[in-house]
Amino acid sequence: MIKIAILGSTGSVGKTTLNIVNNNKKNFKIVLLTANTNIKILFNQAKKFNVKNVIINKKLNSNWIKIFKRNNINIYNNFENFNKIFNIKLDYVMNAISGMDGLYPTIKIIKHTKKIAIANKESIICGWNLINKELLKNKTSFIPVDSEHFSIFQLMKNQSLNSIKKIILTASGGPFLNKTKFNTIRIKDALKHPNWKMGKKISIDSSTLMNKVFEVIEAKKIFNLDLNKIDILINPNSYVHAVVIFKNGIIKFLAHETEMDIPIFNSIYDSNLKMSYKTKPLNLEKINKLNFSKPNKKYFKTLNILKLIPSKDSLFETALISVNDELVRMFLNKEITYEKLLFYLMKIIKFKKFKKYCNVRPNSIIDIIKVNKQAKNFVKNYVK
Repeated sequence: MIKIAILGSTGSVGKTTLNIVNNNKKNFKIVLLTANTNIKILFNQAKKFNVKNVIINKKLNSNWIKIFKRNNINIYNNFENFNKIFNIKLDYVMNAISGMDGLYPTIKIIKHTKKIAIANKESIICGWNLINKELLKNKTSFIPVDSEHFSIFQLMKNQSLNSIKKIILTASGGPFLNKTKFNTIRIKDALKHPNWKMGKKISIDSSTLMNKVFEVIEAKKIFNLDLNKIDILINPNSYVHAVVIFKNGIIKFLAHETEMDIPIFNSIYDSNLKMSYKTKPLNLEKINKLNFSKPNKKYFKTLNILKLIPSKDSLFETALISVNDELVRMFLNKEITYEKLLFYLMKIIKFKKFKKYCNVRPNSIIDIIKVNKQAKNFVKNYVK
């Protein structure tokens, strides 16, 4: 039995992970599921997969407590209870919690598992030095499940860092690839990603290409690369997810359909060749229309933020995520326009208040939480 836990099981990545488990249900034992607010979905998942432990990060009413208890499901209300839940090491953990909320449970659960798959880019961007320390200490293996980083991970297997000349992350360009003016953009326009079905926040980040900025920072940290070794290319159909150029002249790229099932499936089964995933046949039409091009930084100004990223882990990355989070929240709540979102993002992140963090390394989760709160409060007060 493969013993697993899914943090954030009610979101899209969590649901996809459960679908994959469901296809081979008899070989899995799900020890824990967690959720924030989707209690009904969580209960149905726990019941279907016979899960005896759940963590819910909100106060439950008495009716729900009775329902869970009636079904012999233990309810916990915070991640401090990992020690009570896990009496032996898990085989696999999927961290699918979105946003900054995913950092603390990531760090705390590493010692309880042999392998962790992380779909939470905020954890990696803000706290990679803390995560990596725990991975090494507990001899826990790690696999990224963002499609781009999963692809790089696969392409770099059995290769040394010294053999890499350049890594290229691909971007679809989002809904505004050929747009030059952003003053009339509505929320529904920004949410229309051409290839992927995603949540609102990440859809907005994809439209501004901030998501790609974050992915470059993520790749820098995971693969221990200098930023000048990472490039971005536009690939409108999102069929190629990453390209690795080796010093020996060989160029490899990894392609697959725009389905998160593929990286998640492979993060679970890894090199187990007995397990097969049913996917669509090779799409020759997409292969013949890859249409790679360099992103236009004149219009996608957010890409220029990469020039500000320090070479070493710092709290600046936390400030960047937090400022962007708050501005996207304001846009989705109709408090600012899309054009103002871009204007304030490029302006605020260059303030001395935030640039000073480039020289400060995060030494604890508390450091990261503190900067996150300060940055969001500053944006709230500044943008009126």
